[in-house]
Amino acid sequence: MNKCGIYYTHKCIDSKIFTICQQQINNSFDSEVVSVSLEPINFGKNIVLDLKPSVITMFTQILTALEHCSCDYVFFLEHDVLYHKSHFDFIPPRNDVYYYNTNVWRWKYPDNFFITYDGLISLSGICAYRELLLNHYIQRLKKITDMGWEDGRDPNWARKIGYEPGKPRRRGGFMDEETAEWKSEYPNIDIRHSKCLTPSKVTLKSFRHLPTNWKETTFENIKGWNDFDIWSLKA
Repeated sequence: MNKCGIYYTHKCIDSKIFTICQQQINNSFDSEVVSVSLEPINFGKNIVLDLKPSVITMFTQILTALEHCSCDYVFFLEHDVLYHKSHFDFIPPRNDVYYYNTNVWRWKYPDNFFITYDGLISLSGICAYRELLLNHYIQRLKKITDMGWEDGRDPNWARKIGYEPGKPRRRGGFMDEETAEWKSEYPNIDIRHSKCLTPSKVTLKSFRHLPTNWKETTFENIKGWNDFDIWSLKA
């Protein structure tokens, strides 16, 4: 089995975050990367789409990257996540399951404030077989077309199906698929900044249903990142 990464970006973020997150991927991941952007970038095998930033554009970028990579399983790579090297040690044990790394801290950027909780899954932490992902995003974009969703404010049904593959129909998803969680040896850091496409959710009042095992900390207490100069992102 071989692995690769797909990287998708609209580049509408602080240049320091954009650059340092790419450098961290280069330092941690030594396999093929297919990047899909809305303007040319020097990162991996780059494909440029003439589209405007939106949720639908993000799904289209993901599908395009999946169509152009050649590997058994895929890690999703986002432009505002610091991926620890241990994240890429994972190998999916099954080819019909979406696996999410839940060892992640959300950074309330630029404060020295980080949170995590049980079952914290996000698109940026997914790893799964390419064919499984490819079929999902073909079906997801077909659903969008069939329902007549155009770029702009997300309709209610679109918010219900969510962003992450594997949400079951009984909870609002559009396909019945299986998910599982894993934890890398050391955590990833998800930078929640002012230009995130999705809500940051770094405070308890952000949740309608309170998460379990809520934790707050500072950067100095996050294991595995002692040699990383995180404050260079604030320079």
